[in-house]
Amino acid sequence: PTIVGEMKRFFRDTSWAVRVPRRLQELRIDLAKTADHLEQHLGRRPTRTELAHHLHLTEEEVAEGQLAAHGYATRSLDTPVGDDGNASGAKPRHLATSEPAYELIESLAALRPLLDRLDERDRHIIELRFGEELTQAEIGRRIGLSQMHVSRLLTRILGELREGLNDDSAPTDEPAG
Repeated sequence: PTIVGEMKRFFRDTSWAVRVPRRLQELRIDLAKTADHLEQHLGRRPTRTELAHHLHLTEEEVAEGQLAAHGYATRSLDTPVGDDGNASGAKPRHLATSEPAYELIESLAALRPLLDRLDERDRHIIELRFGEELTQAEIGRRIGLSQMHVSRLLTRILGELREGLNDDSAPTDEPAG
């Protein structure tokens, strides 16, 4: 047991990418074991508070141990993600992700000049339909038109907006149509 213990300590001390005090190395092991144990009982990853309570530590000590665990293994910045099969538990970094809201913002920015060219009634109809999400019949009651007339107006307005968005030429100040 003494020899095995010394061998474990040797590998624990020399396999770290950054020199970390032994108490933090051992804390990392305790945190990993406790997190696995609690995850089995809770059905989810335990919080820092739960880990601290179970190990009779402060949350700051747990945070320090979790931070120290990041020094256990490093990856070269030159290594493409996935080349080493995600070795040593290092998670791949995602530097860029697509944000669906950006496309909506771009669409709204492209629509702004086109909406500004609409007359007051057309803008009001668009606001009621898409801003307040009213039905065509509700819009008709509000502005004193039939549902059929509102439908024709929306078809025309949306056609103009669609045409303006698909037009590759520079926007003009003249009304579309």
